[in-house]
Amino acid sequence: MLLGGGAMSLVTLTDAQILDFVSCRKRVENPGSKARTEGKHVRRDFRVQSEDGRHEFVLFTRQSTVISDNFSAGLRWKSKTGEEVILMRCNGSDHPHGNSMERDEFGAQTHIHQATERYIMAGKKAESFAKPTEKYTTLSGALHELVRLANIVGLETKPDEPDLFAQS
Repeated sequence: MLLGGGAMSLVTLTDAQILDFVSCRKRVENPGSKARTEGKHVRRDFRVQSEDGRHEFVLFTRQSTVISDNFSAGLRWKSKTGEEVILMRCNGSDHPHGNSMERDEFGAQTHIHQATERYIMAGKKAESFAKPTEKYTTLSGALHELVRLANIVGLETKPDEPDLFAQS
C-alpha cells in the first residue's frame, strides 16, 4: 500500500526520520534491473537496502515514451507493515508545480519532491512538497542527482553535461 493520495496512513514519519532514511548509506542490490514498458512509460525498479540491513527501499525511474521532459527518479521506503512512502522524487520539466500548503508555485522546470512530516500529517502525498532545481535536465541526470542526495551506492550514474549552448 502506497502512502499518499489523500488518505491518512498508519505510518507517520517525522522530518528527522525522513532525513535519516534519505541520508543513511544504501546499496543497490540489483544494478542490472531491466526496464519494462507500462502504458506510455518505461519503468525500472531497483531493490535497495540500508547498509545496516534494517531498511528496504525501491529506487525507481519512469520515462514517458511520448513527452521527453516527463520523467521521474524516486526513492520509496518500504515499512515493516507493508506500507510504502516515497521519500524523494527528481522530476522533469513537463509541468508547473505548486506547493499547496505554502501557496506557492513555479513554472515548468525540473524539480525535486521531498517527503515532509507536515504533508503526511495533513493527509496529502508524503512527497508533495517540491523545489525547482537546475542540477539535471534528463532522466539520467535526475537519477544521478537522486543517488547522490540519497547516499546510494552500487549503481553507476553520470551527471548531465552542461549545455554549452543554453541561453542565459
